[in-house]
Amino acid sequence: MAPEPRRPGEGESSMERVRQATVDLSALRANFAFARELAGGREVIAVVKADGYGHGAPEVARCLEGEGCERLAVMTADEACVLREAGIRGQILILGGLGDGREAHLAGEYSLAPVVHEREGLALAREAAEKFGRTLAVHLEVDTGMRRMGTGPEEALALAEAIGADSKLELDGTYTHFASADSPDPKACLEQIRLFRDFLGALRGRGLTPGTVHAANSSALLAGPEIEEALPEADAVRPGLMLYGACSATHEDPERRLRPAMSVRARVAAVREITAGEAVGYGSTWRADGPARIATLPLGYADGVLRSLSNRGEVWLAGGRRPIVGRVSMDSVTVAVLDPMVPVAVGDPATFFGLAPEGGPGIRVEAQAEAAGTLAYELLVGVGDRVSRVYVDGQ
Repeated sequence: MAPEPRRPGEGESSMERVRQATVDLSALRANFAFARELAGGREVIAVVKADGYGHGAPEVARCLEGEGCERLAVMTADEACVLREAGIRGQILILGGLGDGREAHLAGEYSLAPVVHEREGLALAREAAEKFGRTLAVHLEVDTGMRRMGTGPEEALALAEAIGADSKLELDGTYTHFASADSPDPKACLEQIRLFRDFLGALRGRGLTPGTVHAANSSALLAGPEIEEALPEADAVRPGLMLYGACSATHEDPERRLRPAMSVRARVAAVREITAGEAVGYGSTWRADGPARIATLPLGYADGVLRSLSNRGEVWLAGGRRPIVGRVSMDSVTVAVLDPMVPVAVGDPATFFGLAPEGGPGIRVEAQAEAAGTLAYELLVGVGDRVSRVYVDGQ
């Protein structure tokens, strides 16, 4: 028996565009509230770098500021300026520090809080403060094992002394970054905390105050009380990924408290029937074992569908998971509907990751990332500009 015919997209009103990323602001608020709960009274500094992990930094920042978030963190001065232009009033940390005179000018003009990693960055912060005749708040990153940004404890002490001796600069915060917070074994984190606490003690021993102390990222917050209790000096946390409803590791949110904030969807652009032995896509890397229907979606690697998902990933279409078959192209991906009883038509909505439009479970971004051999971070920030962001409040 053939499936019941229906009009393209019939019964689906949640999609306004051919391809779109629906961002649920109520999920952002719920995840921020969960982070606050885990923080146990410590301030939550929300990380909104990389355009709010692909969700749209201005909209995310306004949503979180409305919930009482007083500090945000981005990577670059340009990212911070976008938020100021969007009306964000709270402190904005520039995690990447200042790289040149132009960025120093922006930090002074927009009253930003750069992170100091080395003496060159300190000189640029001083330049910004002097140029605009104001005291500039800075944060200091101490490298305790990540070996990426920041500086080692000995040099960090010298930088802290230089900041303290400069009337135009204020050491408003001191932090470190965990390298292995997503590991079930906290040993590496605890060693970093030991080194960080030694640094804080040496800092106070020289008569200097660290300002706001922060270390915990999303994984550390979700790890439980052991890491929290090991750093009693901390009065703030610095989550990013969890605010958007995703995790770095499967053990981090066993009760599924986090709510995915983004759902990436596209409407079916074409449907064709094929027979056994017929190939699909560049290189003919997939051939049908029997009769099948192939649905083409207008999403490709230019839109964030990684090529590594070729013949490996799935999408949610017509009430269930359907395999990606053939190679992912720049502008499209092909999906096999193997059950002849399942209706599918041009215009039907499909979910690459996120909630299903009809209310089914959909596909979590972590699951899609695992199929691609990567992390949720890469898929979230990789959603391209051709995918319109549409903001809703509850879905």
